[in-house]
Amino acid sequence: MTLPQKNSFWYDERFQKIFLQVIILLIVCLIFWFFGRNLVINFQRLRLSFGFGFLFDPDRPASFAIGDSPIPYSPTDTYFRALLVGLLNSLRIMISGIFLAISLGIVIGLGRLSDNWLIRQLATIYVETIRNTPLLLQLFFWYFAVFLKLPKIEDSLEFFGSVFLNNSGVYLPFPTNSFRTWLALAIIILGIIFSVFLSLKNKLSLCLTSLLILVIIPLIWGLEWQSTQVNPLNQNIDFGLHLSSEFATLLIGLTVYTAAFIAETVRGGIQSVNRGQWEAAKALGLKPLLVMRLVIFPQALPVIIPPLTNECLNLVKNSSLAIAIGYNDIYAISSTIANQTGKAVEMLIVVMGTYLFFNLVISLIMNQLNQRVKIQER
Repeated sequence: MTLPQKNSFWYDERFQKIFLQVIILLIVCLIFWFFGRNLVINFQRLRLSFGFGFLFDPDRPASFAIGDSPIPYSPTDTYFRALLVGLLNSLRIMISGIFLAISLGIVIGLGRLSDNWLIRQLATIYVETIRNTPLLLQLFFWYFAVFLKLPKIEDSLEFFGSVFLNNSGVYLPFPTNSFRTWLALAIIILGIIFSVFLSLKNKLSLCLTSLLILVIIPLIWGLEWQSTQVNPLNQNIDFGLHLSSEFATLLIGLTVYTAAFIAETVRGGIQSVNRGQWEAAKALGLKPLLVMRLVIFPQALPVIIPPLTNECLNLVKNSSLAIAIGYNDIYAISSTIANQTGKAVEMLIVVMGTYLFFNLVISLIMNQLNQRVKIQER
């Protein structure tokens, strides 16, 4: 038997990688084919139909109400409309939860490294307590022991004259739909982003000037804020932005829980930076805040981002616990549809595909970010 020569394509490293990936892909396709064929056979044996057409059938309305809907919805709408509401509810939780959890996690992580004994101990107690208790138990605590124990809507707790808190949720001021308001808000947001960019370039005076021009002037120009108000006739709250108690519970629970893990990731990343970097930066006369922002944190990011990605993915998956407190996310609404129609397999595929898509998008974004902050070696 003649063995292939060393210079043949069998010994080409690129060919070996491609060949191995093709083999793995074929194996995965065979596994999917096997389970798909098994599913079709079982459906035929039980005389069941498979398909997603029922989602768009106007003759089969959803026939159930959704209490927390970001878009117009009624029980006479199709199942697809109900799923869309659940999808948007899930997106609201995921996006706001990831942003708040990362922000809080960075603060707590820095607190764990603080020179102040009290701050350091409080941050440690927070991390150790939250990380070692189940998330579901924490959600029950926030929902049953906090929000449901708040006063009724007629006895709402009032803050700053425009923020109301009661057992139905949180009511916040919200801008009117006038063109001038949204234009001013857009200018403010762009001004803040531009100012942050300039501050990163160490152009402090220009940063303050641009912030003054782009933020203060639109505020003076006049934002027509439409605040939440208490109606004296029925003691009800009208207008404004309403965050339901279920949404607030899930958002707070996911934020507090995930931030505890992110805090440890941030602490570990900062401690991975050589101590000599601190001493060198301080020797140059930089203040501690500048040392952290300009020297330490950029070097810690390549260590922080990979585990941070994992925590963001965990938050997305943990959001499915919304069903435990009655929040209508994609999983809760899919479960209701499956119970009504008997289409459990189809709904399971929808839920799995939705969470898979969300996680792949987050992974792609975080991987791109990781490539940008990766330390380039010469």
